[in-house]
Amino acid sequence: MRRLPPLTGLRAFEAAARHLSFKRAADELHVTPTAISHQVRQLEEAIGVSLFERRTRQVALTAEGLILLPVLRDGFDSFARVIDGLSRTQRRTAVTLSATPAFTAKWLVPRIAAFRKARPDIDLTLLASLEVVGLGSGAADLALRYGPGPYPDLVAEPLTVDRFAPVASPRLGIKKTSDLRSATLLHFDWYRRDSRNPTWRRWLKIAGIDGIDARAGLRFSDETHAIQATVAGAGIALHSLLLVSDELAQGTLVVPFGPELEGFALHLVRDRNRPLTEPIEAVQAWLRAQFTAAPQ
Repeated sequence: MRRLPPLTGLRAFEAAARHLSFKRAADELHVTPTAISHQVRQLEEAIGVSLFERRTRQVALTAEGLILLPVLRDGFDSFARVIDGLSRTQRRTAVTLSATPAFTAKWLVPRIAAFRKARPDIDLTLLASLEVVGLGSGAADLALRYGPGPYPDLVAEPLTVDRFAPVASPRLGIKKTSDLRSATLLHFDWYRRDSRNPTWRRWLKIAGIDGIDARAGLRFSDETHAIQATVAGAGIALHSLLLVSDELAQGTLVVPFGPELEGFALHLVRDRNRPLTEPIEAVQAWLRAQFTAAPQ
């Protein structure tokens, strides 16, 4: 069993020895200088040695005080680090955000460092899946859903309406619609069949262009791969202007001509029956700000 003097005396001595001042120690510990002096005196009596030389308007450590100070200082520093670490661990929170693999890779990942810098206390997990993740089960706290809705049992907030247009590498030199006759069309096989999907067949009809086989070219089952192929110059594709916004800004992709096709809305959704915690609201606010600052 450890036989130690009272903790108040040890704290009083450590603070007074560190400052070489009873008054500054009292200010730090929010007590009076008299209380510091009394606690130090009790400590000296308990261990049977003098720790300070009392001089006029100042104090100095004795040889015993010089030995005791670093032991207590390092011990209290260790206590503070461990307790702070435990407190930080307790305060950390996790939020899971579900989105499609393409949106996760092309839009969320390039921006996630900014969120991490703003809220390092939130551990954000990006759950990339083409499957509809059930928010009621707790598999995710928030989701980004692209579609017409409605979303029963969910709080749904539209963030933006996506638009699609012909996109190509500037290296291909595609500048006018007649260039499509000699270009390779790139296709992405939509995981959901809908007459409003941005297919080449639909685009050519709206653009009033005949004589081009809307089925010919290269097909991709993964939207991210289709974007990579377009950047590499494999052909021209109808891409989400939202997902290729970075490439368009950098000039690695261009929109040589229109028209644009309007897509569905991108909704931020959460389960209405689960509590809206501050970390979840923080992620929501960050997503809203991204679209407010740079509307697509």
